[in-house]
Parts: sequence; structure tokens; C-alpha cells
Amino acid sequence: MILGMLGSSSFAALLPDFETLWHLSNTEAGWIGAVYFAGYVAAVPVLVGSTDHVDPRRIYLGSLVLGGAASMAYGLLAQDFWSAAIIRGFAGMGLAGTYMPGLKLLTDRYDGPRQARYIAYYTVAFSFGTAFSFAFTGEMTAWFGWRVAFASAAVGSLVAYGLIWSLVPLGAPPKTHNGGLRQLAFRPVFKNRAAMAFVLGYTGHCFELFALRGWLNAYLIYADRVRGGAGDVSLASWISTAVVLVSSGASVYGAEVAARADRRRIIGRVMILSVLASVAAGFSSGLPVWVVAALCCVYSMLIMADSAALTGGAVVSAVPGQRGATLAVHSVLGFSGAVVGPLAVGLMLDLAGGDSYLAWGLAFLTMGAGSFAALFAIRGL
Repeated sequence: MILGMLGSSSFAALLPDFETLWHLSNTEAGWIGAVYFAGYVAAVPVLVGSTDHVDPRRIYLGSLVLGGAASMAYGLLAQDFWSAAIIRGFAGMGLAGTYMPGLKLLTDRYDGPRQARYIAYYTVAFSFGTAFSFAFTGEMTAWFGWRVAFASAAVGSLVAYGLIWSLVPLGAPPKTHNGGLRQLAFRPVFKNRAAMAFVLGYTGHCFELFALRGWLNAYLIYADRVRGGAGDVSLASWISTAVVLVSSGASVYGAEVAARADRRRIIGRVMILSVLASVAAGFSSGLPVWVVAALCCVYSMLIMADSAALTGGAVVSAVPGQRGATLAVHSVLGFSGAVVGPLAVGLMLDLAGGDSYLAWGLAFLTMGAGSFAALFAIRGL
């Protein structure tokens, strides 16, 4: 998962550079970030839902090829808003065939008492992939330029392909025949109130999480420049990597706590704290950069604290035989939030006048609205 995601944060890491290079507005930059997740959402119903009828290993391997090809294409061909957006859309499709199908690949091959813990570890691996993508892109860009940074991310997909091909055994033949979309049976998932509570909570979570990750580097660069710094992309990328890595531990801890207590109550408390942290981080840009980074780290930790708990809740609430379809709905609705989040932040920045103390404060408050909405969904269902 980590190797296959080396290009996942590349655009976010270099967002301010692309705004300057291609004369993009914040809203246009937000659209490019959003299209990545739109590609994910478009591909999920078939790729993830089909894992109930097709060995997820096949889907995973094919999607690694697509993701690697998209990284290579961006490095070679991207030259403006439209080309960047289209290529990133295909990259999102590659992610759709690896993230949740990879989780299904794991849960199909291990159904023992530690499954919830392994789900948490897998979720953290997704965050590790996001984190290392920031550092990888920043360093490769500093040494060789952004085109090489994107193209070289394809090597990670190639190595990941080799690992899955050689180390993950073939699965048993599907118990049901593959009847295409008719066999995905999404309707029963929507009737499962327990599962849908976690799915809708995950939607708000993804809105907030990917809005923060999409704009974190740009915010750190802005905060550095406000204090008279150079706004170094490589340094900001390493800080973003550290923020994502440190906050990843909160996902495992949150899952462990939720498994031992009232899952709904724990998730609700975390979401309230997350809204408060969004205000503190967003209105901190006048402080020293290390303070801004620390507040962003706390905010990121609170967002991540309910990540694995929400996904685990959806898995354990799924009706037998509907786990793949439940994960498909979970991904489609969840990452629909990820489509809207980065775009909403870019739009808010433009509406509030661009790079300014107030604009960034309102942008972070927009991120926090994800947890606020998710809290109502969880308690409503």
C-alpha cells in the first residue's frame, strides 16, 4: 500500500508551485485535488463491489498498473489545468482498486480474533503512504524537478506489484458467480442502519481529512512566509510527512479504544474535539512555524482518531455475504466527501480574498465542518 501510493500526495506537496506555474486560482487547484478523488469514487462501485465475486488480488494488481501509469503520464504530459486534472482522475481510479480491495484481500485471508487490529494497521498503512508521498515528492523535486518526481513514483507501483504477486497467495474461487453490477446488491447496504451510520460518519471524516492533507503543505508554506521565511517546499513536505505519520498512531489507538467501549460515544467525542482543533490550527498562521505545525499535528491526530473505528464499524456491521458491497458503499460515499473537501477549502480561500490570516482561518473552519456533519449522521442513525 505504501509503495503504491508514492504519487498520492504529489500534487498536494507541490500545490503552490503549480498555482504559480500554471496561473491557477485556489479553486482551480482545489478542483485538481478533487478530481483525484472523483476518479476514485467513479471506479469504486465496480472495483470494490466486484470483490464479492472476483479474487481481490486480481483487481489489486491491475489497479497498481493503472496507478503507476498515471504517475508516469503526469510527469511526462501534464502542462496545464485540464491535463493535470484528467491524469489525476485516472490516478484516483488506481487508488480505488487498491485501498478497499486491499482491505478485502486482507479480511478474506484472515478472519480471526485479531481482524479488527489488522484492519487498523492496514488503515495506518494508507496514511503512511500519504505521508511518505509528501517527503518523496519534496526531495525528488528538490534534486531533479517535479516531472521526475511524478514519473519516479511509478517505480513504487512496480515494486508493490512484485510484492503482491509473489507473497499473497491466490484466493479460493468465489462462492457466487459474477453477475456484474446486478450482483453487487447495494440496496441491502442502504437498509442497514448500523452500517450506514458509520458510512455517513466516514463521509464527513474524509471531507475533513483530505481537505487538510490537500492544503497542509500550502498552509505551512504560507505560515513560513508570513514570518519572513523562504517558504521552502522540501521543508514543508517533511513537516507534512511528520504530521501524517505522527497522527497515524491515533488511528490504531482510536480503534483499540472504540473496540473496548461504546464505539458511537467515543467517535462523537473525538469529532467535537476535532472541530475545536480546526479553529485553533486555522487561526495560528501568525505564530512561529513550529507552533503552527504542532497545532496542525494535533488536529490531524484528532481527525485520524476515528478513522479505523469508522471503517471497522462498517465492516463488523455488514450483513454476511455483503462485506464487499458494504465496503463499496463505504468508499463511494466516504470519498465523495474527499472530492468536496479540497474543493470547498480552495473556494473558501478565494471567497475570503486568498492568502490571509482570515482566509486560512475560515478555510480550516470549513474543514472542521466535516466532523460537525459526521457527528449528526452518527447520532441520527
